[in-house]
Amino acid sequence: MLGKSTVCLTLFLLAGPAYAEFAKVDSERAFKSIVSGKTLTRPMVRLRVSPQGDISGRGLTWDVEGSWSWRDGYFCRDLYWGGSALGYNCQEVRVKGSQIRFTSDQGAGDSADFRLRPN
Repeated sequence: MLGKSTVCLTLFLLAGPAYAEFAKVDSERAFKSIVSGKTLTRPMVRLRVSPQGDISGRGLTWDVEGSWSWRDGYFCRDLYWGGSALGYNCQEVRVKGSQIRFTSDQGAGDSADFRLRPN
């Protein structure tokens, strides 16, 4: 017979993965709230995504510049890295605590995770 503490622990462990999942960002308003006053970082990359639609920062040793808009539930960006066009792409956005994930091609492509740090 299982004790109450064993049952509670089992339920907690089973619920853990669901709690830790990234939540989809569905609106421009929510996205702006998430990135406002934050710098997005990952190794060798620091970006600012302004609520006004600008993207700026550094990737490795090159400047990153661009613009973004929100279209049909996706973050759509036109980006330049070191002067080279990376092109236009609409991306799914998900968030978990101080992490944000962008997945290219409306969620069907590659993903990049960033930490959200105060400016």
